[in-house]
Amino acid sequence: MGEMSKTATTVDTAFRFRSLPMKTIKPLLREPRVVIAGGFLLILLLIALFAPYIAPKDPLEQDLMLGNMPPVNYPGAEPGYYLGTDDLGRDVLSRVLYGSRIALTVAFVAASLSAIIGTLLGLAAGWYGGWADRVISRLVDIWMAFPPVLLSVLLVAVMGSGLHSVIAAIVIIDWTRFCRVVRAETMAQARLDYVMAAQTIGFSRSHILRREILPNVAPVLIALVSLEMGIAIIVEAILSFVGLSLSSDIPTWGGMIAQGRQMIHQGWWVFVFPLLALFVTVLAFNQLGNGLRTALDPVMRR
Repeated sequence: MGEMSKTATTVDTAFRFRSLPMKTIKPLLREPRVVIAGGFLLILLLIALFAPYIAPKDPLEQDLMLGNMPPVNYPGAEPGYYLGTDDLGRDVLSRVLYGSRIALTVAFVAASLSAIIGTLLGLAAGWYGGWADRVISRLVDIWMAFPPVLLSVLLVAVMGSGLHSVIAAIVIIDWTRFCRVVRAETMAQARLDYVMAAQTIGFSRSHILRREILPNVAPVLIALVSLEMGIAIIVEAILSFVGLSLSSDIPTWGGMIAQGRQMIHQGWWVFVFPLLALFVTVLAFNQLGNGLRTALDPVMRR
């Protein structure tokens, strides 16, 4: 009888673990924002990965004889330059495609590191309380008092330009957002009955934090990561715009916008197309984050 009970329990556990992904996937597929924005970002990720094979031209190749050529179907357009050229004769389409690599790299790395640091500190402050909560909360309050854009410019100016400096500046600024949200969610979850039941059973505080509270904070955290990716792309574009990101030879959307601003009357396409790519990508990350929050949070699905 004991063997039959053990077998039944094992089968039931296996069934629940197999059905868990479907319970998560189905709400995601029913949320239009997740499908549309996620599909766009997946295509953008593939474009970024395979940019060397997709781009029609070398993004650094210059030809002054082809400077300021308009996009295809406009009078004076040059065949093969579908979005036109800049004042140095470089292909705008190829530079926009290569710029997506920098934008997505900064988005994924900076958002992930910010999430890890902020989540660990937020869980500690919200669950353990006491001096840990007081120290971390005061640190967050002080950190968030600085204007984020000005602080990022200052940090990159001190650390020097480069991809690592840009990512480090974004992480130093934005971990506080994760910390504050996760702390609030952790404190809310800690008051619920399932946490009290786990404490009554005798689970350790660290076990409850890892196995009970963190999974219930995850929906908010996942949505916040997506929103943070959009913010990271904007910050990188701002730093590129003011010349504090990467070398001017490396295509970035912010750098292209800064270049196009100076020649908007002679070549509007140099300004418009990277700005459009920046706008649509950030909008997609924002919509994906809102859609994930709606799909994964059982309260918002009601």
